[in-house]
Amino acid sequence: MVLASTVLASAFFKEGKFVQAFPSFGAERRGAPVMAFTRVSNQEIRERFGIYKPDCLVILDPSLTKQEGTFSGLNKGGWIIINGEGNPDDYASLDLYRVAAIDANSIARKHKLGSPSTPIINTTILGAFAKVTQEVTIESVVASIRENSTVKPEENARAALDAYGSIVF
Repeated sequence: MVLASTVLASAFFKEGKFVQAFPSFGAERRGAPVMAFTRVSNQEIRERFGIYKPDCLVILDPSLTKQEGTFSGLNKGGWIIINGEGNPDDYASLDLYRVAAIDANSIARKHKLGSPSTPIINTTILGAFAKVTQEVTIESVVASIRENSTVKPEENARAALDAYGSIVF
């Protein structure tokens, strides 16, 4: 997700926005949840602190939807984009928010990103983000993926395009 936040910031920058991208790590152990943030503005950003009231959450592991605190601070009516095999109706308990679901794992496997057991979905989910939020164009996202992906840039770009075309919300 750290790379995804950087690529997303790059895409917004291409469109003339001011951006910040930064990670936040909890307990440093393999498999621990990691948060990454992207702050976007039409004006110069002077803040240098965490984002406590996000407009959108991107959740790569659907099991995190069951953890307490996952949605704390998310603005009412904000977007939640979930990587999962279900559809938005499966998350009826999140009725304060707008929910979109995408099976990013299957898309990443189709494009041979990562391994079959551990697909790499960070760039795939950005295509879904572009479609759902309409805040950044898919063209800027794809260009940023091609520039920032050191491994399989074309496959990553195609995965984002697939997600853009198949996100359910």
